Amino acid sequence: MPRGASPKREREYKKIEKKFEKEGRYKGREEEVAARIVNKQRAKAGETKKSGSPKKKKSSKSKRRKRKS
Repeated sequence: MPRGASPKREREYKKIEKKFEKEGRYKGREEEVAARIVNKQRAKAGETKKSGSPKKKKSSKSKRRKRKS
């Protein structure tokens, strides 16, 4: 896990890694895949400097309102 990750994300990473080992998935790559999953979740939640998914801009009321003719 990268520096600055919260303890919650650290626990989540370890839980996912152990789950993969137990299930026999991603043999030899459990750490990598677990880290990627947690980093993706961090980016989506806006916990990183540069988010992986762009945030949708909210349109203003004037743009949403229908024009009357």
